[in-house]
Amino acid sequence: MIVRKEPDGRLLLIGQTDHSRLVGQLGAHWGNAQVARPEPYDSVARAAAFHDYGWLRYETAPELAATGETPEFRQIPTTEAQLAGYQWCIDWLSGIDPYSGLMVGMHRTGLWRARYETIKHPQNAIRTLSPAVERFIAANEARQERERKAFDPAQLWTNYRLLQVWDLLGLYFCCADPVEDFIEPVPLAYGTARNEGVRLAMTPKDRRRVAFDPYPFDERPCRVQLCYRTLPQTRFDDLASFRHAYFTAPVAVMEFELV
Repeated sequence: MIVRKEPDGRLLLIGQTDHSRLVGQLGAHWGNAQVARPEPYDSVARAAAFHDYGWLRYETAPELAATGETPEFRQIPTTEAQLAGYQWCIDWLSGIDPYSGLMVGMHRTGLWRARYETIKHPQNAIRTLSPAVERFIAANEARQERERKAFDPAQLWTNYRLLQVWDLLGLYFCCADPVEDFIEPVPLAYGTARNEGVRLAMTPKDRRRVAFDPYPFDERPCRVQLCYRTLPQTRFDDLASFRHAYFTAPVAVMEFELV
């Protein structure tokens, strides 16, 4: 869950699955005369749209900390139950599309491995991992090694890099109002080395309008949407009152214009 405290005292909540659908829109619109369109398109767009559905189980029963606040996603312990959710997502999507499932599996393990050093900025914090997480990574990386033999490895790694870019853009829009920032290196074509690419700069024109340089999308402007919930307060007396507020909260939509 992405948790934002609003200046007026309200709580803005964005599910990881909502973030995931935003990332899917960014991936689906990627590509123009200067930027390569994702290939294979369906599989890559599908992986982007559903890459974080391993959080779906948590979102059916979000937690409340001892402080009376709900934790944001980086504060939630990686329990066996959460690992099972991640594994379910990989297995579920692999059953629909093996290429998409492989990309999502690589994304999940890569988050614990500094995105496999494919992103220089923003940097991914290295965390101490539990034995359960290390076992999860080892099992899934061995599986990925087997599954990669069925696909073009250079293309697959470029698509993995693109998914990291879109994921970071999703967090850029979800975690706070847009600020001036950049991501690098960003591949603009297939056939480039893992450390090759350009700096993708984001410059906000206002809260919902952001300029990109270079411009990577297929429409000018490109409009994308993000669902969210707003709760009336940031602290709750108990889990029951928090979940009641969560489930009854109206679902609204932010729209961003990418220019």
